[in-house]
Amino acid sequence: MHIAIIGAAGMVGSQIAAEAAARGHQVEGYTRSGRDTGSIATQALQFTDTDAVARVINDSDATVVSVAGRDDYDAVVAAHKNLIAAKPTGRLLVVGGAGALRVGDQRLLDSPEFPAEYLPEATAFAQVHEDYAASTGLNWTMIAPSPEIAPGVRTGQYVDGGDSPAGAFVSTQDFAVAALDEIENPAHAGGRFSVASADEAAARG
Repeated sequence: MHIAIIGAAGMVGSQIAAEAAARGHQVEGYTRSGRDTGSIATQALQFTDTDAVARVINDSDATVVSVAGRDDYDAVVAAHKNLIAAKPTGRLLVVGGAGALRVGDQRLLDSPEFPAEYLPEATAFAQVHEDYAASTGLNWTMIAPSPEIAPGVRTGQYVDGGDSPAGAFVSTQDFAVAALDEIENPAHAGGRFSVASADEAAARG
């Protein structure tokens, strides 16, 4: 498959790129600067350039958007809104956040125990999810991590929690496995799912 990864140099995007390449897919990476990720070469692309991003999506079998936007959450939310409005025809896998996942009748970010320092990011990606969920005519899926995601070990085993947290931790490597499994065998089109490493201790290394 021809897979494009926007945000291919990030903590998550780089692992998805490496997993895709290891499975023998044709991988094209995109970053803001075009810098090398170490596993694949990349091209420069601004996620805010809606027309260019839509062309990448339409020219690929699947496109992963892994853009954290920690320097400007408002810009990332706006970029997703503009992309949704452009209605690209290709498949889109968006890396979301854990904060908007549901526990009972509320979102994680609505809990009094939710760390205040993570609220801006969680709120932004909750809005991104709402915008995709309200969209029509778009072939999208959102994959969300556990409340904690960090580099660790590729165990290759993960739990699918649906729209709720699947566990406390997922390694970026296991997250990438889940992302590629979804790309190769779509099971959550038009929705969101969350993943956690099946064996947290092993995944932490």
